Amino acid sequence: MLTHVVLMTFTDAADAAKAKDLLEGLVGAVPEISSLVVHLDELHTPVSAHLCLTTTHADAAGLAGYQAHPVHLELAQWLRPRLAARTVVDYTS
Repeated sequence: MLTHVVLMTFTDAADAAKAKDLLEGLVGAVPEISSLVVHLDELHTPVSAHLCLTTTHADAAGLAGYQAHPVHLELAQWLRPRLAARTVVDYTS
């Protein structure tokens, strides 16, 4: 199982809530997603990201399929211009 963790910081923090809704909409639309969880930051500290996305995939090929899926690519077109920063960690468990 490959876990994909993405921390996102938005130029406008208000975009995080809409991003959460859109990301949760990927469940069922992208078959390569085994699980998907999105959390919004609650403490809003100076070092906090606004959103944490965690997805799981069968393997690296599953992650690549998710990332190349047309529904994900459409969401990414909305998301990327709104991001101030993004950090990713991928690990196998």
